[in-house]
Amino acid sequence: MELTVGIQGHAEALVEKEDTAQIVGSGDLLVYATPCMVALMEGAACESIAPCLAEGESSVGTMMNVNHTSATPVGMEVRAESTVTAVAGRKVTFEIVAYDEAGEIGRAVHERFIIKTERFLEKTYDKL
Repeated sequence: MELTVGIQGHAEALVEKEDTAQIVGSGDLLVYATPCMVALMEGAACESIAPCLAEGESSVGTMMNVNHTSATPVGMEVRAESTVTAVAGRKVTFEIVAYDEAGEIGRAVHERFIIKTERFLEKTYDKL
């Protein structure tokens, strides 16, 4: 599959207590945490381009500009829908919208880079 503008992906989750701001440390309320929403958004983006990657390649997130606009309580389903908006060499840009059962909860522009997995991990662990 060719990596092109327009490729779409999605990810879904049920908001559990472990996904709340109070538990993950991003606030003190028992509502869906922004870091968990960001992870869901990244998951949608990853899933969408995975079939386009060659053997030995992966993608890594390098930028996320996110707005979390509505709180979600424990027990609600959430989903993120991503669309590739640009491909420039190994850089892939996405627009992502997140929803709960009541409507939109957030939006983001996200960038990922396609990497050679083995080389990336070698460079990372060379830091040790």
